[in-house]
Amino acid sequence: MKAIKADPEIVNLIILEGKDIFASANMQKEKIFPMHGGVSTFEHSISVAYYAVYLAKKKNKKIDTRSVIRGALLHDFFLYDWHVHAKWHKLHGFRHARWAYLNAKKEFELNKIEEDIILKHMFPVNLRLPKYRESILVDWADKVCAHYEIHHNAPLIYIEELDTKPILKAA
Repeated sequence: MKAIKADPEIVNLIILEGKDIFASANMQKEKIFPMHGGVSTFEHSISVAYYAVYLAKKKNKKIDTRSVIRGALLHDFFLYDWHVHAKWHKLHGFRHARWAYLNAKKEFELNKIEEDIILKHMFPVNLRLPKYRESILVDWADKVCAHYEIHHNAPLIYIEELDTKPILKAA
């Protein structure tokens, strides 16, 4: 699989629907937390959001695009470096979805679909079944992006517009 060239329409949707998330100091902190190889949690979350919307568009599936974008951007909002060994996050793979949900809920208003996306994005590692089509889509996109990042040491999608300071500043 090759890296995907970013579609400006999807990029604009991510920027629009994630504006408040990108303005969050905690989301900006994700730039320093490694996720897979040389890919930050910030880059990974953007790739997952992009790829989920890209898949839905490619397969002509009707989805709640706003919820997919926001849920994907927040699915790994656990706010720590899971590579640094600490007793409290020893079982990261099984527990981080809950941490991400609790952190996201503190900062943002989440709808039911966004909550489900965040809490269940680790299915089948976590045995909680995704309830919505959008949750399944993000779960799948997360796995594809993680696989790519591990094997290529780069994000599946790089969006230059989201790497600049003006777009990320609060309005």
